[in-house]
Amino acid sequence: MLTNIHTKKDLQLVLGLLMGIVFGFLLQKGGVTKYDVILGQLLLKDFTVVKIMLSAAVAGMIGIYFFKSLGLVKLQPKAGSIGMNVWGGLFFGIAFAILGYCPGTAVGAIGNGSLDALVGGLIGMLVGAGLFAAIYPRFSKAIVQKGHFGEITFPELLKVNPWIMVVIFSGVIILVLYLLESAGL
Repeated sequence: MLTNIHTKKDLQLVLGLLMGIVFGFLLQKGGVTKYDVILGQLLLKDFTVVKIMLSAAVAGMIGIYFFKSLGLVKLQPKAGSIGMNVWGGLFFGIAFAILGYCPGTAVGAIGNGSLDALVGGLIGMLVGAGLFAAIYPRFSKAIVQKGHFGEITFPELLKVNPWIMVVIFSGVIILVLYLLESAGL
């Protein structure tokens, strides 16, 4: 059953919905759907958001490569470029700084009844998506494709066993988490 998930669109939708519900629940339980927590992160006073994101990165990295080693997952990285990363980061950062929510925490805050996330977040995401769709054809060739590096992962780029990268990145992230906790952040 697990090896045929990619051919079953209805099952993918159900699993996606269930994972979204679990993700939202965990965001809410972690406290990162609260404006004050996100503001504290932006002011470098409360590192709850960073700790949750880094913990998720370690768990996801280990899980994906574990399932890949069992043949249950096939990585399909999307093509990337310096232009995509720079412009995407700028747009994301500006919107995050103005609203105080990222897309995931905005949706979680809407679920908590936050009107600022509903009005500013949801409307902002829809307007932003519309503007992006409108300008992308011209924007793509001029900026987004600059520094194109293709569909590649770090282990492929460095030509090393993926588990070496998993161990190194996990170790660094766990050290950072330890230091944040030790500092009381």
